[in-house]
Parts: sequence; structure tokens; C-alpha cells
Amino acid sequence: MPIYEYYCRRCDTKFEQLRPMSRSDEPATCPAGHEGAGRVLSLFASMTRGEDGSLQAVSGTGGCAGCAAGSCAGCAVAH
Repeated sequence: MPIYEYYCRRCDTKFEQLRPMSRSDEPATCPAGHEGAGRVLSLFASMTRGEDGSLQAVSGTGGCAGCAAGSCAGCAVAH
């Protein structure tokens, strides 16, 4: 079962909830008990250590994993 992130506008709280995919788009109840929290986009970065010990994006180009040949029209990362 995946973990989804939700945001409660009433108390300005972002929280996670373990839910089945079939219920992912349904409003959730925040930890404070407010109903109607909406799902938000989860953002993350995958990093690894290079041979010299420095952090590098998993894609190896410093951009998103979908980048091809160092150029990416779909993301705002300058290569």
C-alpha cells in the first residue's frame, strides 16, 4: 500500500497517509481531525556519491532522471 501526502488548508498542515491506490484521490482527515485535506504532489531527489565522494544526481547529469543526452525540455534544470 503506497504512502500519499495530503495538505489541510484549515490548519496549514502537510501529512502522510498509508492508503490503497483506489482511495488515493479521496479527501483525507488531517491529524487534527479536519476533514477534506487534498492530495499533493510528492517531490524527491535521488542522489548518489561519485567516485570523488561528491553528491550527484542519480541521472548523472545533475538533472531529472528523464533527461536524455544532457538536455531536458520537460524540466526546469539547466544542464
